[in-house]
Amino acid sequence: MKDRNFTIAVQQILQEDPRYAPDAYAFVNEAVLYTAVKLKRDPATENRHVSGRELVEGVRDYAIDQFGPFAAQILRGWGVTDSLAIGNIVFNMVNRKLLGASDKDSIDDFKFEFDFDREFSAPFAARPTSKVKVPIIA
Repeated sequence: MKDRNFTIAVQQILQEDPRYAPDAYAFVNEAVLYTAVKLKRDPATENRHVSGRELVEGVRDYAIDQFGPFAAQILRGWGVTDSLAIGNIVFNMVNRKLLGASDKDSIDDFKFEFDFDREFSAPFAARPTSKVKVPIIA
C-alpha cells in the first residue's frame, strides 16, 4: 500500500510541479535511505537526518552505483541537473509528507556549487599512466 500512496503523492506533485520525472522522485527517495545507511544513520530512529550536501553527495554516489557512467545522462533525462533540483524534489516530497525535515532544513541547503559534469564523470576519467621506463634486459 505504501508504494501506491507514494505513486499517488508523486502524481499530485507532478500536477503542481512538472519539472522532474516520476522516476526522479522514486530515485531520490531511495537515495535518502542509501545515504542514511552509508553515513551509518539509523533509519528506524530519530538519528537519521541527512543534510542537503550529504544528500546531494549520496544521490551522486547512488546514481553512479546504479547507473555507472550513464548516471548523469539518466538524471538529466529526469530533469535533475544540479543540486538545487535535488532540493526541489526533496521539498516537494516533504510538502507531501513523503519525507521528513527539521525546522532547520531549507531549500537553501541545496544551493551550493556542484559541478554536475565533473562529479559524475570523475570516477570514470582515465587515470594517467606511469611514465616509468622499465629497462629491457637482453
